Amino acid sequence: MTIRAVVKGVGHYLPDRVVANADLEGLVDTTDAWIKTRSGIERRHYAAEGQTTSDLGTRAALAALADAGLLPDDLDAIIVATSTADLTFPSAATMIQGALGMTQGFAFDVQAVCAGFVYALTTANALILSGQAKTVMVIGAETFSRLMDWSDRSTCVLFGDGAGALVLAAETGLGSIADRGILSTDLHSDGRFRDLLYVDGGSSTGSTGHLRMEGKEVFRHAVEKLAETAHAALEKVGLTSEDVDWIVPHQANIRIIEATAKRMQVGMDRVVVTVQDHGNTSAASIPLALSVGKARGQIKPGDLLVTEAIGGGLAWGSVVLRW
Repeated sequence: MTIRAVVKGVGHYLPDRVVANADLEGLVDTTDAWIKTRSGIERRHYAAEGQTTSDLGTRAALAALADAGLLPDDLDAIIVATSTADLTFPSAATMIQGALGMTQGFAFDVQAVCAGFVYALTTANALILSGQAKTVMVIGAETFSRLMDWSDRSTCVLFGDGAGALVLAAETGLGSIADRGILSTDLHSDGRFRDLLYVDGGSSTGSTGHLRMEGKEVFRHAVEKLAETAHAALEKVGLTSEDVDWIVPHQANIRIIEATAKRMQVGMDRVVVTVQDHGNTSAASIPLALSVGKARGQIKPGDLLVTEAIGGGLAWGSVVLRW
């Protein structure tokens, strides 16, 4: 018998303010057609003034707990993937822990930018397999709108705010690919490419800073590395792209999503796509897509999923799981 980290519930939260591409035409030199053609994005959500990353994460966590039929104190741990925590410290995870009224267990953040949720999911899986936790809430939450340079039309139109959450719990499986839960993971990073995607602020500058990106280079690395990590994770358990029911990718750009699917020889009818409605929500994009995909009736129990993401660092990775 084998211990598996099985999905028990999923949920998401999006701020009320919806910003369509046309709304940005008066703020920056761009058009709805230009944004759609280059990214596939049609609208995104922005957090309200005073609404923080931990606020969004708490709402998503409550939705996931309700979906799982659990209470906050049923959790052993909370892991939050974010690059936009409310404060330098304490972690957004402990703030969410407090907001939920969870009085035991532990909470911490993971920072791998857009790949953060894949890293956090892998960490939660390791905690469960090692016996250090039985039930773990994994959250991706971001307020990237607050990192935008509004004079840079190539980046400021791409990002949005939101949060998604997943509850994982230990269950016993047979040790086969038919088991529900996380079947394999694959993580990578390469700091030589740090200048391709970064924020020019932090403790070294004394300011929050703004996002900077070399779009063409990030695109090239993304397509190559996302397909490679997805194949690697599948190969670890003797599976191929043909076995996959759904790819749930990081929702950065429709062209990256399409090119990666093509490399994997998977039709777009087997890809969950939400980028048109949310924009790039960084670490929140995969759990948002999982929650929306379930709500749409796309993702069903027993389906084999591959999630893959790449972000600043560069950091990238993938997770294979059976829903």
